[in-house]
Amino acid sequence: MTDLHLSLDRSAGRLAAQIAAGFRAAVRSGRLTAGTRLPSSRDLARDLDVSRGVVVTAYEQLTAEGFLIARRGDGTRIAPLARPDEGAAPERPATAHGPGAPARPDGPAPVYDLTPGRPDLSAFPRERWITAARTALRTLPYDALGYPDPGGVAVLRAGLAAYLGRVRAAHADPGRVVIMNGVAHGLSALLALLRGAGHGALAVEDPTSVRQLPMMEGAGLRLARVPVDGEGLDVAALARSGARAVLVTPAHQYPTGVVLSAARRAALIAWARRVDGLVLEDDYDAEFRYDRDPVGCLQGVDPDRVVLLGSVSKSLAPALRLGWAVAPPAVAARLREHRAGTDLGAPVLEQHALAEFIAAGGYDRHLRTMRRRYRARRDALAAALELHLPDARVHGVSAGIHLYVELPAGCDEDAVVARAARAGVAVAGARSMWSAERARSAPPALVLGYAGLGETRLVKAAELLGQAVTHGADG
Repeated sequence: MTDLHLSLDRSAGRLAAQIAAGFRAAVRSGRLTAGTRLPSSRDLARDLDVSRGVVVTAYEQLTAEGFLIARRGDGTRIAPLARPDEGAAPERPATAHGPGAPARPDGPAPVYDLTPGRPDLSAFPRERWITAARTALRTLPYDALGYPDPGGVAVLRAGLAAYLGRVRAAHADPGRVVIMNGVAHGLSALLALLRGAGHGALAVEDPTSVRQLPMMEGAGLRLARVPVDGEGLDVAALARSGARAVLVTPAHQYPTGVVLSAARRAALIAWARRVDGLVLEDDYDAEFRYDRDPVGCLQGVDPDRVVLLGSVSKSLAPALRLGWAVAPPAVAARLREHRAGTDLGAPVLEQHALAEFIAAGGYDRHLRTMRRRYRARRDALAAALELHLPDARVHGVSAGIHLYVELPAGCDEDAVVARAARAGVAVAGARSMWSAERARSAPPALVLGYAGLGETRLVKAAELLGQAVTHGADG
């Protein structure tokens, strides 16, 4: 196909964005259908009389959004899941950015999306996942297709227990593992159990996830914000809060990227034992570490005081809605009862596919690949920020898929976010993640996700972001 009827307004600039918008419109109108093969980037660039890099940028953006799929030997095609709109335009779903960044507002997709929490969705291992799913289906007995064990299928619980023991130093056995529909689902269930057990308060980190706050507030527990500093959660302040349950992200604190220090880890476990408390450990970003040795999970230190929460949302894709809680036996039993009384358990076929994917080594191979890819992107963005924002302070570089960037003193955080958006760069400001009290003294900062863009585009995004900061300072 050489005539795609893409019209460009060269005087308006942002040609890559115009090309991407043209493809989206063609898919939504039904003019381009799933499976349609597109011209190579070189051929389309020649047809449109633009540089090949412009077309590559457009193709990369559409691939990340799920409109296109590229396979070696088969070229670039309209993705199988791309469908035309029917009737009125559907409401655009809110996009989750990390455990706590706000949803991206409605409007055209940004050219450079640096909002945090989104993995590289184009890297989902489709073929290996299909192989795992086929193997699971071929060997699955018919009686396994009935209503599942509300705690999760046995083969997945066993596989996760072995994996988490090996990789995260967790004290896990299948009886402690309960399959959940992601970390948010596990947290929601645990909050209901805490309230039922007489807990009146939950301590949470400050700063923390703004996306999780409404859910936690809706659970009927008083939220006690506990400061985070350079060593992680301030355990002395936690002790003064009056709470006996706390939610922490010790492996890579969201959003600051701080790793809970050894001294604080010991103090936190001592606090839980002293007050007969419970630690809810969100193992956020634990799979992705680059410049430091792995840090074992807190649950492995005291498995009777800590519930480990994890999922495949960042390592594979949020759409799978597969996660887990590794809990003390009594808590695990109550979680299974909760699932039995609310939703009867997680989808069975996806659980068996993940179990096969882990057992066959596909999960380990995928994580190794993504660590290399994300490290290269982290390096590119950090170097570009040093060049274009030399007065900024970058935190959280040793792990995860986002950076916490303190802006130069005197910057207006909201204005920088708005100017960046006008330049096609979507970023999340950090102020809303702090409590009202601490937000007044917190330096202006951005939380930048880098997983979804290639190195070249990250460098350009950093350049535009630097201009957004500089122009504000000049003004």
